[in-house]
Amino acid sequence: MEFRGLTGGIYRLTEWIMRLSGTNILWVICSLPFLFIVYMRLAIQPEFVNEALTLNWALGILAPVTLFPATSAMFTVVRKWVMGEPDVKIMRTFFRGYKDNYKQSLVGGIFYTILFVVMYVDITVYMVQFRNLQLFGILMLILMILLFVSLFNFFSMVTHYHMKIGGILKNAILLTLLRPFRVFSTLLGAVAVLYIGWRMPVLYFFFAGSIMAWFAFFNFYATFLKMQEQAKKREEEQTSDTESELIDLGKEKKEK
Repeated sequence: MEFRGLTGGIYRLTEWIMRLSGTNILWVICSLPFLFIVYMRLAIQPEFVNEALTLNWALGILAPVTLFPATSAMFTVVRKWVMGEPDVKIMRTFFRGYKDNYKQSLVGGIFYTILFVVMYVDITVYMVQFRNLQLFGILMLILMILLFVSLFNFFSMVTHYHMKIGGILKNAILLTLLRPFRVFSTLLGAVAVLYIGWRMPVLYFFFAGSIMAWFAFFNFYATFLKMQEQAKKREEEQTSDTESELIDLGKEKKEK
């Protein structure tokens, strides 16, 4: 039964609310150990350095094991929505994506976590202990932001391509550098969602992750289609050039 007018609009809105909230809740549940440590780190300030260090180590260990696979699973669901399958079964698609992409997400998570830790330590050292070298700290901060932004492409590529993890990591970073506009518009959207969530924390549980994932894959897929179109045009131009050469050769042969 299809609803029209205002009733149809309200019905479709409630459908999307259920899709976004259901996917986000699954992501929160699967990422719960990591998110709980994040909450402890931010909301309950550790009194001793050792406590803070322990929480940081816990974050570094839990991120590849829980956060990355859960986020890949969430991107698996939103990929279906962006590609025109809004009525996909959320729970089945989520856990299928979780299972299928777990290994690549784990390896990618370890790679990104190590880089983030190294950059965080470098920024802390340059900005706090060696104030005359703060320029290097700022440079490292910019690289850290670029690395964070490339995560959007990483999760999109894990769910969209059949590719080895090395190729995914390399292309995720390259795509961030070569196509910065789309990716940084995703970053601005993510910052806006996080800011709204900061004002209304309940949105983190129901909507924040799935909205950011949807917007990130939407931008990635638009970039993918544009690159595909450009590649097709180049292929057609090469074919046209080859045909022209064959025609010219045919004319020369007749003249001879």
